[in-house]
Amino acid sequence: QVQLVESGGGLVQAGGSLRLSCAASGGTISVYAVGWFRQAPGKEREFVARITWTGGWTNYADSGQGRFTISRDNAKNTVYLQMNSLKPEDTAVYYCAATTVIGPYGLGSKYDYWGQGTQVTVSS
Repeated sequence: QVQLVESGGGLVQAGGSLRLSCAASGGTISVYAVGWFRQAPGKEREFVARITWTGGWTNYADSGQGRFTISRDNAKNTVYLQMNSLKPEDTAVYYCAATTVIGPYGLGSKYDYWGQGTQVTVSS
């Protein structure tokens, strides 16, 4: 079992920045990759970014390309999502998720473990 705990959400003005953290514990040796997803009220959950646990390969959704950066600190078992130039449309609950298998990185169904989420609100 892998436990994930997100932190770092909050209220920020448009154009501002936030850094989200995802602390992993438990069976992290089995983790292949960690992803960030988000869900806004009334909308479906969407993929934001992903990083592989060992190689550090990254993938981003178009919505965050150039503004968001995903990184990891293996020593701390923590994955970060640095979000810059935030827009009101980035407002959502952000979840981190871990997968133990190689697969389509944008599909939430491929992720086995999920955190509880952290709220990000961007005011205009």
